[in-house]
Amino acid sequence: MARYVDGFVVPVPRKKLAAYRSLAKKAGRVWREHGALEYIESVADDVKRGKWTSFPRSVKLKPNETVVFSYIVYKSRAERDRINAKAMKDPRLAKMMDPKAMPFDGKRMFWGGFKTIVSR
Repeated sequence: MARYVDGFVVPVPRKKLAAYRSLAKKAGRVWREHGALEYIESVADDVKRGKWTSFPRSVKLKPNETVVFSYIVYKSRAERDRINAKAMKDPRLAKMMDPKAMPFDGKRMFWGGFKTIVSR
């Protein structure tokens, strides 16, 4: 079964990790209710700063921050587009999506959509 995945890498201040986790739980609930198959948020555990490239370098990680790697799984890109449209209009996300209320620097976050080529 081909699936579609949205991936995210986010720098989160360590002192705001609990607030980020709370936001992620709420967002995950919204995405799942609208049809996402999985919603995963993971905090760095064994992530070294590489000489040329790495998760920390990718988000210009500051000393007081950690990296969060997240992904959402969908049945297809069409389903992802449909689900994201509904999720972004969901009133439960309105306050959370305000850049001033986010517990991280959204300007250093990056994301993208990916076609699955292997799934076991």
